[in-house]
Amino acid sequence: MNNYKTKLKSLKLGEKIAALPIIQGGMGVGVSRSGLAGAVAREGGVGVISTAQIGYDEEGFEQDQAGCNRKAISKHIKKAKEIACGNGLVGVNIMVALKHYEEHVREAVAAGADVIISGAGLPVNLPSLVSEACGTKIAPIVSSARAAKLILKMWAHKYNRTADFIVVEGPKAGGHLGFSREDLEHLEELDYDSEICHIIQCKKEYEERYERPIPVIVAGGIFDRADIARVIEMGADGVQIASRFVATEECDAAEAYKQAYIDAKEEDVQIIQSPVGMPGRALRNKFIRQVEKARQPVAKCYNCLEKCNPAKVPYCITKALIDAVKGDVENGLVFCGSNVGRIKEMTTVHQLMQELAGI
Repeated sequence: MNNYKTKLKSLKLGEKIAALPIIQGGMGVGVSRSGLAGAVAREGGVGVISTAQIGYDEEGFEQDQAGCNRKAISKHIKKAKEIACGNGLVGVNIMVALKHYEEHVREAVAAGADVIISGAGLPVNLPSLVSEACGTKIAPIVSSARAAKLILKMWAHKYNRTADFIVVEGPKAGGHLGFSREDLEHLEELDYDSEICHIIQCKKEYEERYERPIPVIVAGGIFDRADIARVIEMGADGVQIASRFVATEECDAAEAYKQAYIDAKEEDVQIIQSPVGMPGRALRNKFIRQVEKARQPVAKCYNCLEKCNPAKVPYCITKALIDAVKGDVENGLVFCGSNVGRIKEMTTVHQLMQELAGI
């Protein structure tokens, strides 16, 4: 079946262990909730729930987004763990840019999340919200050795603590990206492999200081077992994959959303500017063409981002993402990774995890 001589090693995060070093990337709004995350964990991986507007379909969301999101975080973590039946790990992805970031972190810890992965900004104060005693493991998402050095140095200095693992997100990822638009438009000129190697080098100082390993997880453009083998050979401990999990039966998005991934061609992918203040990668559709022509006035603010002026942003990102996840893929925002054009058919989480593990 496969030509890989070495079996994938398990991912050890302190006392927590995932049989496979495969993290399913968090996708919001509502693309990765308990259905997908639970299924990935059941297969021995790390299933990740995105907390961004996670309660979008809860009763009362239009009136109380913060309350519905808190309730949904707890509900989906518990539900995912039930689906996992004691296998793998269940975690959350919480964006630093969120207005209710601290609430989301506290809710996830209280609900028993195994891991918290945090990006879209540097999670400077994450250790102050997650005590080591609670058992929830914490990881920043970084896109450069500079950012990795900065966050590790700050956590060590301020909290005498280090990361339990690090997610290194490259320029081929979907959703929000920690790169300049110029870099993203000249991908072939970026030597990102050397950046990954620099990050692996810079965490060694903290491994020695805290006398424990800090696994490095590579994300962005990881598509198949060959990609996994390549980054592990470079010294990574595992991978984070998101886009491929969209075209699975268990993914929490509407069928039309999944079909948009299956139908997508390489030329349908483009870089956009997000109200989060970062570039993002998404499928070109009617919505994006309209945004390019004119600002889409914000009829209602959903209180999602810390820094957002509804009177000035080009569009409401919450509304655009909710419209898409519900199935209106022409009039909503469909984030995707650079390899979405290679996804050709629907599968199951079990089949995909077997393929990625080379079983």
